[in-house]
Amino acid sequence: MIDHYRSLFERNQWLEDGLCWIIVQPLNEEIMVDDLLRRLNGGRTPEHRIMEYPTEEAGEELQPVYFVFEDAGTWGFLEFAYGMAPSDHTLTELSKEARVWMTTWHFKGGETLLYAADGKIRARMGDFLFAEHTIQQGDLSILTDFRAMLDSLDPQDYRGRRSAPFAFMEAATGMGLESEWLDVENAPVVILNNPDA
Repeated sequence: MIDHYRSLFERNQWLEDGLCWIIVQPLNEEIMVDDLLRRLNGGRTPEHRIMEYPTEEAGEELQPVYFVFEDAGTWGFLEFAYGMAPSDHTLTELSKEARVWMTTWHFKGGETLLYAADGKIRARMGDFLFAEHTIQQGDLSILTDFRAMLDSLDPQDYRGRRSAPFAFMEAATGMGLESEWLDVENAPVVILNNPDA
C-alpha cells in the first residue's frame, strides 16, 4: 500500500505541500454525510460549489476546500489547498458515534496522524516525517502498526513517510484514496465557511 501512495504523490506532487485527509466511519446508520459536514464546519452547513478546475482554484479560497468521497458507509474528506486541520474540538465532535482517522501536513511541516472515537482523541503522533522529532500522545498501542511502517522506511524517504499514514489508515478502515479521483474538472467541492471550526 505504501507503494500505491508513493505513486499517487509522484503523480500529484502538489499534495506534498499541504493536505488534510480525514476518514470517518459512522457507528450509527442514521448519521449522514451532511451531518458529518456540519460537524466538520463547527455546526454550520458548509458551502457546496462546483469548481471548473478544483486543484487550481482551491488555492484562491481563504477557507479549507474539501473533496468528499464515499465507500461502503465510510466517508473520506480531503482538504487539498492548505493542509488545514480541524481543531481538536471539531475532531471530537466529528468522532461522536464514529471513528475518525486524520493525517495532515502543510508547507511549514505539521505532519500529524490522529485517531478519535466516541467523542475523544485517543491517539496522536506529530512530526512523524522526521524520526528524531516524533511526538506521541494517548494510547500508543493504537499506532503500533504505523510506527512499524515508519521504522521500515529510510529516515530520508520523505515520500514514503508521507505515504505511510495513508497506507495505515486504509488498512484500518478499508477506505483508500485513488489518484484518478483528483484528476477531475467541474467537480463538486465543499468549502468550510466557519472560521471558528
